[in-house]
Amino acid sequence: MPDCLPPLEHPRRPSQALPPGAWDTHCHVFGPPERFPYAEGRSYTPPDAPFERLAALHRHIGVKHAVVVQAACHGADHRALLDALAQSQGRYRGVAVIAPDIPQAELLAMHAAGVRGARLNFVPHLGTPPDAATVLALADRIAPLGWHLCLHVDGASLPGLLPLLKRLPLPYVVDHMGRVQAARGLDDPAFRGLLSLAAEPAAWVKISGIDRISQGKRPFHDGLPFMRALADAMPQRLLWGSDWPHPNVRGDMPDDGEVVDALFLAVPDAALRHRILVDNPAQLYEFA
Repeated sequence: MPDCLPPLEHPRRPSQALPPGAWDTHCHVFGPPERFPYAEGRSYTPPDAPFERLAALHRHIGVKHAVVVQAACHGADHRALLDALAQSQGRYRGVAVIAPDIPQAELLAMHAAGVRGARLNFVPHLGTPPDAATVLALADRIAPLGWHLCLHVDGASLPGLLPLLKRLPLPYVVDHMGRVQAARGLDDPAFRGLLSLAAEPAAWVKISGIDRISQGKRPFHDGLPFMRALADAMPQRLLWGSDWPHPNVRGDMPDDGEVVDALFLAVPDAALRHRILVDNPAQLYEFA
């Protein structure tokens, strides 16, 4: 049985239209388990959230392209992810969860299917974080393909990871604004460390998961100053994502129309929003 809340059935439409060609660079597909079983020993069981519902959500909010990120509940079984990429007919990219010793043939097949990154979890409730040797070995395997590392970290783990990140030989993306805590303010050392990545040419950040840094009440506007600060610091390497279907939400379930509206509030300049929503992801995810 699912132990996570489902996403809202009827999110409202955003107040303003996203630019043509907009990307959602962080979303998931889950199940259905009769086709795509969940992993044994998983830390959570989500409600089903198949490709059809994700595509409907994207039509509703005005997204054309997306990045489907492999979630911990599916482990290393990428069938749901690869099915979503195939059904998107080239409009979506993927981020996989792989080991450094993955066979080269499997790696090349993922690349051909549209995968462009590998995700590593440093959030303790999702499992034991990888050590530095594992991170560097994985980076060496995927760098020749032009892939990047996608890093799921939290405010507690981020400061200790910064020296390792600066050693990476490829681009890397920090998910969900590093899951810093808005209640600690903009001067929190974890957030200052995240902002310091503006000086690192290989570093990218997703201004996704506003609810995950918020104190948990819609519309999560206590996260807006953090989005603004990142947009000011590193606009050329910033990405936006919905985080649908919002697994493991601990506060209010986000309304995806409000999530889009939060971006407009945090980034009022249309040219900068276009860079974040269209130009930056097209560059990182190799979409001509």
